[in-house]
Amino acid sequence: MKWKIKFSHSAKKFIEKNQITHEEVFELIRKALRYFGGEQINIDVAKLKGKWKGFYRIRIGKLRVIAEFNFENSVVFIEEIDWRGSVYK
Repeated sequence: MKWKIKFSHSAKKFIEKNQITHEEVFELIRKALRYFGGEQINIDVAKLKGKWKGFYRIRIGKLRVIAEFNFENSVVFIEEIDWRGSVYK
């Protein structure tokens, strides 16, 4: 199954400003999808609540990726990428 990955404007901007590549983000998403598929994989994924209901947080060190997974249409929308203290604001 082929997944599409879409980025919000702010997520694209964060990638451009920081030393992180699109490929690193794609690898995180691939790991998360394997995790959702039932594989025992070392990744920190959590379902969010409140204003972020329906989104998942993927944590890697101090970096946070907030993404929405549409399993029916095989689309991942990356809403936000930021450092730990700033991402939820």
